[in-house]
Amino acid sequence: MERDRGRLLFNFALLYLGFALIVILAAIWFGLWFAERLSRPVGRLAGAAERVGAGDLDVRVVEEEGDDEIAVLGRVFNTMTRQVKGQRDALIAANLDTENRRRLFDSILSSVTSGVIGLDAEGRVEVVNRAAGLLLSLDDGKTGTHLADAVPEFAPLFAKLASGRLAVKQGEVRLSRGGKEETLMVRIARRTGGAGALEGFVVTFDDVSDLVQAQRMAAWGDVARRIAHEIKNPLTPIQLSAERLRRKFRPLLPDAEVPALEQYSDVIIRQTGDLRRIVDEFSKFARMPAPERKPGDLIRLIRDAVHLQQAAHPETVFALDLPEMPVTAMIDETMISQALTNLLKNALEAIDEKQKSLDSAMTGEIRLSGRIGEAGIEIRIQDNGIGLPKIRARLFEPYVTNRDSGTGLGLSIVKKIIDEHAGKLELTDAPAFSEGAHRGAEARLNLPVQAAVDDAEPRRASG
Repeated sequence: MERDRGRLLFNFALLYLGFALIVILAAIWFGLWFAERLSRPVGRLAGAAERVGAGDLDVRVVEEEGDDEIAVLGRVFNTMTRQVKGQRDALIAANLDTENRRRLFDSILSSVTSGVIGLDAEGRVEVVNRAAGLLLSLDDGKTGTHLADAVPEFAPLFAKLASGRLAVKQGEVRLSRGGKEETLMVRIARRTGGAGALEGFVVTFDDVSDLVQAQRMAAWGDVARRIAHEIKNPLTPIQLSAERLRRKFRPLLPDAEVPALEQYSDVIIRQTGDLRRIVDEFSKFARMPAPERKPGDLIRLIRDAVHLQQAAHPETVFALDLPEMPVTAMIDETMISQALTNLLKNALEAIDEKQKSLDSAMTGEIRLSGRIGEAGIEIRIQDNGIGLPKIRARLFEPYVTNRDSGTGLGLSIVKKIIDEHAGKLELTDAPAFSEGAHRGAEARLNLPVQAAVDDAEPRRASG
């Protein structure tokens, strides 16, 4: 045994090392298995959290059985992702709804003919729709500007609403843009929140210039009918009485007093004739007959009207730029000829006024052109006369004129004729005929035509 002692110790040590190695390897394997069992759910959570951070809210982790922390963490994570996904979907739906409402709001604002301006609580401009921009010549650069600076004409009405307790304030406002006076019906209302706090103001307005002008024309027509009826009746007896007085008393008076009698009677007869002429014009304006429309050639009517004026004013240059082809329209030829004659007569009077007051050596010139479009024919009558006044909103009203010799009924009659023919009449500044020359007036008529026009550019004739 003493002799085998070393070999037994070696075998024992070898056996000990073998068992120790087996135990160590088993412990390592058990530790790895346990660690992997613990880290696998955590790893899945980490990967899922990374995908959630990238925007994938549909990811879910495998929920472990049991009530340990890892299982609870998995279930809580899945609940959290479901809630976040639901909230995100709700936000996206709300955002889409808000965007749709905004587009609808913008579409409505841009399509309405009324002007709309949104203000904040301080009165600064926030929103301006397209109609407001066109009516007031506003652009997006006015956003953030106070209403009193952007549209000074609205300032008094806004100040009354801001200083009082009324919820709405409206009134009629006149403004001038580009030499054109317009009448607007303005309404300013408070905009409050759910708690009643002031959030801002809404300004809405419409251009009622045509309505006001129509009301004035109707009032003038009624006045004209009454005045014409009251004045015209006694004019003939007055004139006849003056003639009878002259015939009766001329033989009875001495020769020295006969000239005075003739002078007095002539004054009565002449003034009676002038009154009759004014009353006839008034009656013509008040009782304009309805047009008897039938197919007529507008180009022929224009040339006839120009030829008539050209023969009476050979010193004036008439330049024509008209289509050679006939342009047929459903018109009353007598009324259209009257309108063209009045416009040409106004142009000649404007030239004569300028020659008397400014430049006697100036050569008068009238340019008349016609262009055919989809909506009809556009006729332009341009002159190098005295021009138009700065305020032109009332030029179409009776007895409104800027010339001493004018009666103020010509343009009113022309406007009424063109309106009866479903047309449009505008007065504006004419372009200068030469560099540095004075700018006269331009009358622009738009009338619907009956015949279809070829797409090709029609030949032109100048004269």
